[in-house]
Amino acid sequence: MRFALLFIGLICTSYCAAQEDFLAKQYFNDGEFKKAEVFYKNLVEKNPRRTDYAEGLIACYQQLEKYEEAQAFLLRKIELGNPYPTIYIELGYNYLLQDQTEKAKENYEIALSKIEENPNYGYGIGFRFQRYALLDYALKAYSKAMELNPQLDYNFQMARIYGEQGDIERMYNSYLELISAGKATQTNVLRNLDNFITSDPENPNNLKLKKILLLKAQKNPDILWNEILSWLFVQQRQYSSAFNQEKAIYKRSGAFTLQRLIALGDIALEDKAIEDAISIYTYIDKNSNDPIIKLNARLNLIDIKLMDANTRQLDEVERQFESLIDVYGYENNTLQLQIAYANFLTFKKAKPEEAITMLKRCLELPLERFSQAYIKLALGDILVFNQKFNEALINFSQVQKSLKNDVLGQDARFKVAQTSFYKGDFDWAFTQLKVLRSSTSQLIANDAMQLSLLISDNSLEDSTQTALKKYARADLLSYQQNIDEAIKVFDDILINHKGEKIEDEALLKQGELLVLIKNYEAAEFNYLKIVEFYGNDILADDAHFALAELYKNILNEPEKAKEHYEKIIYNYQDSYYFPQARKNFRILRGDSIN
Repeated sequence: MRFALLFIGLICTSYCAAQEDFLAKQYFNDGEFKKAEVFYKNLVEKNPRRTDYAEGLIACYQQLEKYEEAQAFLLRKIELGNPYPTIYIELGYNYLLQDQTEKAKENYEIALSKIEENPNYGYGIGFRFQRYALLDYALKAYSKAMELNPQLDYNFQMARIYGEQGDIERMYNSYLELISAGKATQTNVLRNLDNFITSDPENPNNLKLKKILLLKAQKNPDILWNEILSWLFVQQRQYSSAFNQEKAIYKRSGAFTLQRLIALGDIALEDKAIEDAISIYTYIDKNSNDPIIKLNARLNLIDIKLMDANTRQLDEVERQFESLIDVYGYENNTLQLQIAYANFLTFKKAKPEEAITMLKRCLELPLERFSQAYIKLALGDILVFNQKFNEALINFSQVQKSLKNDVLGQDARFKVAQTSFYKGDFDWAFTQLKVLRSSTSQLIANDAMQLSLLISDNSLEDSTQTALKKYARADLLSYQQNIDEAIKVFDDILINHKGEKIEDEALLKQGELLVLIKNYEAAEFNYLKIVEFYGNDILADDAHFALAELYKNILNEPEKAKEHYEKIIYNYQDSYYFPQARKNFRILRGDSIN
């Protein structure tokens, strides 16, 4: 019994200490320093050896301008004997806050002198100096420690300080020496360098790094310098220059893999640097001996060709697909070819029956469940295009059940809801969407939220669901690539259901279709109307993002684009578009992007 009571007492004591620790930090972070001081005093009294509690109390004194109390506390710690050297930095900093510069310097020198007694103190002392932005002293601490014990290496910390001091060239050289000597990983160094460069090739810091790298490459040809130059060119969005570096790396390293070039091609394509992406994928196709890598490169080239293809080019692409099928046939490891060809036949050539036959043939292969799921999802999409809704629902439901805890399963559930929506079965669609609003995929959750709100808002307002049925028809027409007809149905909604809840949804969806047919002025009008009349509704952030993308990518009005990205950053921080809006805004402003 006595032991049980002791055990309970220990638990209670531990809990109380943890509670006081939490409250002390919380009050300090909230700027309530008087309350934090009370808790830190109790914690220091109970745990005199805990330096973090002592530092918390000192910080409270300093925030409350109780410099004499902080000084007395620190001197008592020193008088107890054998203090850790950083306490002299704390005392010196306390003097500095009182404009007693000489006394501050005296204590800083005492801290530095302790390194002679034990060079291992160098890191703690240097780090504490850095924390108070006493960078010259920090450099002295690190240098002195390494001089006394050559086995110690604080060059990484020193390189960072050079950057903070504005000595950019010395920082670059220090970091590059660390990589070259194998004392730091390329990833860590590039993460630090990224803080000092921008996407502007003419930025002085960018030019300095490029010059240093080119000089190093001349003096000591090493693919390391090519790799970092390639990284720099990517940050500057100069993909052609990065491509030249990557070709040099591939040739000189005798590499058996083209993964770096594949990654570069994907980056260029994502950034819409189409000509560069074509050059990179063409090079991969010509130089790879791996049939799957060659296939993927060719499929990427086909995707690029389809971005703005005319009828003649579509016929040419169809011949390319037929040729690839002849070469690769129907195999488990080339399903991406069959899916791509099936989608092309359906959405570009309006031949869904041929596509359905092809994918059903793929399902006869001995497939593992994920490969089977990919085929069934693609097949379901094509069945929806062909308005074979019930058969599509069977395929989607099978994937949903077999992979219910996977994102693919959630995607399948969304497709069930979407297909039910096209059918006009709004109740069943809404039931599925309610589950998906908590999906682990933010994209699926966002889409589910918007579609469920579309259904609920327009079912409550109109029990006959007339406008909603029209919207579902227009949405299906756009899915079937019947863009002109879909735009007409949206016009009907906007004329005959003006002022109803569905108006902003129709404006947004029609705006997206108007962009596809390059009627940019009309699309801009739709988006601006949402911003003006529905600025407080759920689609306002969608409209701001659509406008920003339109101004940035098509109308070449970067200032207007920045304005709308900024609206999302400041007014819609929980928006799905927030991360991309912030990134695009920083690119337009010329910031460095990780």
